[in-house]
Amino acid sequence: MTIRWVKVTAPEYALAVALRHEVLRVPLGLAFSVEQLASESDSLHLAAFDEEGHILGCLMLTPREGGEVQMRQVAVKPDQQGTGLGRALVEEAERKARELGFTRMMLHARDQAIGFYERLGYAREGGLFVEVGIVHQQMVKQI
Repeated sequence: MTIRWVKVTAPEYALAVALRHEVLRVPLGLAFSVEQLASESDSLHLAAFDEEGHILGCLMLTPREGGEVQMRQVAVKPDQQGTGLGRALVEEAERKARELGFTRMMLHARDQAIGFYERLGYAREGGLFVEVGIVHQQMVKQI
């Protein structure tokens, strides 16, 4: 398995969008808009691939103000969940964020993923809220 940062102009970015669509959007009956995808050019995109180049997981980092970066759109193929791949992606994202000078990582965790992020050192901030029609929890970590 290889984990690497990809540019929005690279073919691997399209694979990441397809995986995010399959894992995060289709179950909710949603699709990405042209505007949503166009807004991703300012974000950093991380993806994991198997030896044949098939995408296994991905996430994106979106810079915010005050030394904060938001981790978004974390998606892992269902047959790869529970293998440590998600942890590896998050750890690489934290490493890169620190390298770039960010000091705080923030994310909106789906209700069923809160425990995963807590195990990685993230703390709940504020109460539960609904985003894209499902319950989320804002979580943060000093990095």
